[in-house]
Amino acid sequence: MTERAQTTKRQQITPHHDRAVTAIARAIGDLRRGTPVVLHSAESAIIVAAAENGPGAMNTLCGQITACVVTAPRAHVLGMKQGDDAAIQVESPAPLTSTDIDVIIGDATANGDAFSGTVATALQTSAVQLVKLARLLPAALVADCPGRPEMTPDIFATQEDLLVVDANDILRYRAASEELLDAVVEVNVPLANAEDARMVTFRPADGGKTHLAIIVGNPDPDTPVLTRLHSECFTGDLLGSLRCDCGDQLRGAVNAIAAAGGGILLYLAQEGRGIGLVNKLRAYQLQDSGFDTIDANERLGFDADERVYTPAASMLTQLGYRTVRLMTNNPAKVAALSAHGVIISDRVPHAFPANGHNEHYLQTKAVRGGHIL
Repeated sequence: MTERAQTTKRQQITPHHDRAVTAIARAIGDLRRGTPVVLHSAESAIIVAAAENGPGAMNTLCGQITACVVTAPRAHVLGMKQGDDAAIQVESPAPLTSTDIDVIIGDATANGDAFSGTVATALQTSAVQLVKLARLLPAALVADCPGRPEMTPDIFATQEDLLVVDANDILRYRAASEELLDAVVEVNVPLANAEDARMVTFRPADGGKTHLAIIVGNPDPDTPVLTRLHSECFTGDLLGSLRCDCGDQLRGAVNAIAAAGGGILLYLAQEGRGIGLVNKLRAYQLQDSGFDTIDANERLGFDADERVYTPAASMLTQLGYRTVRLMTNNPAKVAALSAHGVIISDRVPHAFPANGHNEHYLQTKAVRGGHIL
């Protein structure tokens, strides 16, 4: 399977990449706990996730928040039209308070007339990217390093026991976490309607959530293999939620692959189109208020779909499969896998009837998401 592919991939991790992955992974953990980190490149600043007790932590540390930075989709919700810029610095005539921040990020339907926005700096944009990697609401609070002019970020971080992160490491971390996967365990797991099945676990280089390959039968790597990419959905896959069609798609894919004599299902750790379970539930709250699934994600500050398919391409390569018959209704999956060198011999439709609760969801996927239903 895979020893050669796996060894080749691991050889691509240089000592510099190892340091970058470790530093960013530690920063993600700190941000999820509401702890500030010092981010630097040509300039430097203290940052903290706006949604994780950030205002209190930042005010205690620095006395004043100098900026709240949000993504362009969230800025548009607040009435700030800044073109295609990746991030926007939200400004107010007075220093931002905790109440202001609640309006900017906490109430996703709030009116932002009290605020204005300017294009974020490169460092501020990196701060939002880092918070997004932590699967938190994509908004960062920023403060300048306080103290005397000779105070450096390293000195301040040492005094306050804060982690210092190089903004340039964010891109390196993303590449490592998406492309560099280790096949860790392979084991037989008989499934209902597919007893001849085995699972291979793939752990990303950042130590994050594990992706799974479910292999039914013994598909021939020299012929196109029937393949399904399935992003995890706790509510649909495990609990049988009727808000989506994920559970039907998962079980239907296993059944179809078994009926075809074999194939592969890649179970990708990308809950809620890549925004994470908690944020997906936040999006559900907005859907209950009348927004569709795409608008809900964007009102929270995310893109309509945050998923990446580099891990799927890496998994298929390590398993020895380069040509697939892809079970999907989503042309974006076809394009993404193709862009990563996987040959798509044909697209196999994979749709299920509405259930009385997900009609609007399915309609949105077709009309706005381009799914072929």
